Amino acid sequence: MKREPMADIACQVNGMPVESRVPVRRSLVDWLRHDLGLTGSHVGCEQGVCGACHVVVDGRVVRGCLMLAVQADGQSIETIEKADQSRAVRALQQAFYERAALQCGYCTPGMILQAAELLAANPKPTRAEIREALSGNYCRCTGYHAIVDAVETAAERLSA
Repeated sequence: MKREPMADIACQVNGMPVESRVPVRRSLVDWLRHDLGLTGSHVGCEQGVCGACHVVVDGRVVRGCLMLAVQADGQSIETIEKADQSRAVRALQQAFYERAALQCGYCTPGMILQAAELLAANPKPTRAEIREALSGNYCRCTGYHAIVDAVETAAERLSA
């Protein structure tokens, strides 16, 4: 039986230095979930379509299922577990709760990370801009109207 090639990586995960030996074909989201126990980002489609696997790498939201863990070497990674320390993420979480923008919660971490990135770039987005920014995230429970309402509510509060 042939062994899978391994590689050593060193990066920052949620502000902490991490060194790890990983299979070269392991996705970033699988490494975060299975090796580090950070289960906030989810594995959905494994094809980069649904957005459930979103994490922040060097300040940009990326699809963790399409990035390999070895590509994170030298990078700074932030997951939803750490992101809640941000004012924008806390406002989004509260607005998602108040506006009933979540049900099962599977898509919520990816939606929130993507929405926080939008609000950092555009503090007062229109509903159309919110929809466009979230267009790569699938929700099968709530429908998107409540999610757009929640992002709009958080934007209003953060701008006040």
